[in-house]
Amino acid sequence: MPPFDLERVQNAVRQEKLDGWLFSGFRHRDPLSEDILSLPSGLTNSRRWFYAVPAYGDPVKIVPYIESNHLDTLPGKLVYYLNLRDYIDALRPLAGKRWGVHISEEIPIISLMDAGTAFILEKTGLTLVSAGGLIQRFKSLLSDGDIASHERAASGLYDIIDEVWNAARSAYHQKSPLYEGDLRKLMLLSMKKRGLVTDHPPIVGSGIHSADPHYDLDGKGSLIQEGDLIQFDVWAKESAPGSVYADISWIGFFGSNVPNNIQAVFKNLAAARDETFAFIQSELDAGRRPTGAAVDKHCREILINLGYEQAIKHRTGHGIDTECHGSGVNIDSVEFPDSRLLLDGSCFSLEPGIYFPEFGMRTEIDVYITAGKAVISGKEKQRAILTCEANPVF
Repeated sequence: MPPFDLERVQNAVRQEKLDGWLFSGFRHRDPLSEDILSLPSGLTNSRRWFYAVPAYGDPVKIVPYIESNHLDTLPGKLVYYLNLRDYIDALRPLAGKRWGVHISEEIPIISLMDAGTAFILEKTGLTLVSAGGLIQRFKSLLSDGDIASHERAASGLYDIIDEVWNAARSAYHQKSPLYEGDLRKLMLLSMKKRGLVTDHPPIVGSGIHSADPHYDLDGKGSLIQEGDLIQFDVWAKESAPGSVYADISWIGFFGSNVPNNIQAVFKNLAAARDETFAFIQSELDAGRRPTGAAVDKHCREILINLGYEQAIKHRTGHGIDTECHGSGVNIDSVEFPDSRLLLDGSCFSLEPGIYFPEFGMRTEIDVYITAGKAVISGKEKQRAILTCEANPVF
């Protein structure tokens, strides 16, 4: 774990025009704080602690006597508390200022402070502001090295799709039984071969299972039948600490001739994906930084205008960093609208999906922003449904 970077934290506070960033922890419920502060693992955390980092000047460590060494690795003035009165007195010097804390109405993944603690802070006179922008600047804006890590992971995932679909084509022509679990196992073996790791096995959903965006097969899963649409969704990163995830989705057809209705859905879905990417770039070219909500709204309107409103079951994308569903900007205007801007270093998925009772599909690419330009990572995005009579199209 890299050492705590006080200057970087204070720069983020100043960029967000706040008075400070207030970290806290209780029973390890806030892994974001522990990660950003580079706290040692294994510390006992049975009492609440605070670490107040002002925009300028020295931080303040507020810790209980019983766990007085909890923040010893961090710089700053040390204040102990023994009881509730001490606890409140230690917080009073922070009153009258705007503090970024880990709460959010929009971004559940960073809303880690409990309501009781927030109530005490506000009652003591602190003004609480969501630290969403701070977390984005500190944790989710990729460096050149981070982007290189992400690109390597993405390239590996594209190769895995190629390899897995060749296996599916071979099974089709040999008329060998093929289960969803067979393909998932192959994907996991291919990840291991490439030195990639994941927090959850990939999705392989055939037939009606493709209509479930988060389908998770049991055992071998279902036998794949001729004429089944197959949805692949795979995410992974390199095993080295600090590596960045990639996350892609592809669609195959276990047969030779894709029905016209399925072809039409894919054509419209891919067009919405590509037009949404073009919208991001046009906004950047005009000197504007779109929000995650604005990008999702644009994609959603395209699909709604095509008559798919009832078939849209999820947001257009999510932030990506060292976690697959990271702390950065989500491409979301409906579930938890994300008003944060797509800054240089932002990395996120674009994965519009359409789901019907009989089948569903989504096509997912990853995008990052660098020097005011939007870049699609990995290899060529999917332009046509994979079939068993043609090589994968990259």
